[in-house]
Amino acid sequence: MRPGDVDDEGAYARAGGRLPGDPVPDPGLGLGEEPRPLTAQAPPPRRRTGYGRTFVHALPVLLIVVAILYDIFTPRYFTAGPLYTAAPLIAAPLYSRRGTALTGVAVVAAVIGLQLGKGVIHYVDSLTELITIATVAALAVLVNGMVRRSSERLVSVREIAEAAQRAVLPQPAERIAGFEIAVCYEAAQADAFIGGDLYAVQDSARGVRLIVGDVRGKGMGAVAAVAVVIGAFREAAEQEATLEAVAQRLERALAREGTRRDGLDAFEGFTTAVLAEVPHGGGTVRIVNRGHPPPLLLYADGTLGPLPARESALPLGMGELGVWPDRAEEVAFPGGATLLLYTDGLTEARDAKGEFYDPQARLAGRVFRHPATLLDTLAEDVRRHSGGGMADDMALLAVRRPRRGDHDHCHEP
Repeated sequence: MRPGDVDDEGAYARAGGRLPGDPVPDPGLGLGEEPRPLTAQAPPPRRRTGYGRTFVHALPVLLIVVAILYDIFTPRYFTAGPLYTAAPLIAAPLYSRRGTALTGVAVVAAVIGLQLGKGVIHYVDSLTELITIATVAALAVLVNGMVRRSSERLVSVREIAEAAQRAVLPQPAERIAGFEIAVCYEAAQADAFIGGDLYAVQDSARGVRLIVGDVRGKGMGAVAAVAVVIGAFREAAEQEATLEAVAQRLERALAREGTRRDGLDAFEGFTTAVLAEVPHGGGTVRIVNRGHPPPLLLYADGTLGPLPARESALPLGMGELGVWPDRAEEVAFPGGATLLLYTDGLTEARDAKGEFYDPQARLAGRVFRHPATLLDTLAEDVRRHSGGGMADDMALLAVRRPRRGDHDHCHEP
């Protein structure tokens, strides 16, 4: 029985992004049908908020117009002062500094013109209203400056986060030693770029070595552990003769990190991970699984199946609970097949009814010409399944072994 016949349950802003010229699967396609070609890059679909945004942007002008009409058609002792004061305050976070200032000037000019027209500008209450509106207009310009500075700081923070992601989780090349590679990372936390999930690809003298893992915990502590695991993996993948030895190097690296961390993490920190090695010449893949969801192997004919570990193993960083030798398991990796590694953010995504996402059932019978297309389809399907609200970070890594006779398609990044 080959791995594809095992009947077990499978366990943006994608770091690689969609590639121009790649086909994109159509949700309406039948099993085994080829997807239609993609003609342009397109971000994930979002709700249409154009009308609402246009209305909010025009609200200060509408308030001024309504206030003027109110003053014209009501007796002089009726005042539209609240509408006049609201206009520049609403403009402050929406408009530029110049736009906010012009809104304030328009409000003050409208009030002066109407008071002159009614002949009430010399009254105390009218003068008080004018001073109040002018003061609010000046404060709105100050508020605009504060909002702009906050926005600039936010942009700076996002740029730093993007740089951190590129440094800790760099995007691998699309082709490594003849294999086609694609990665995808989606953080569950809003506006976050990186969390506790990790991936890495490293070419070595013994083949292309890969890792996908999930660090226990959240926040900067998890990011620091990710950096430790990735650094140790890259060094070990170059130096160690076997995949089992790579796993042991990661175990020791996390043990050293644990001694430097205080509190609960010093005793309970761990990382689930699956390591894979694809020899340059052979048609096999070797896998070491340390407590991680099993990879999926998708064959060229649309069949697929999980590759569960025959022997259970503890996650990395839990070596003090017991010592079991790592044993890499080797399975066939024929031409045209794609190996999919992922974290539990994929399988723990729930829909409105609380049902978990099942990648094995969703991908069965589908054929993908490139791993980037596979990950694009998978990420979009998970977003639809969960309604856009991911409960956990999700990292995906796919590697495809081209078949003999496959044409060398050029994919621009």
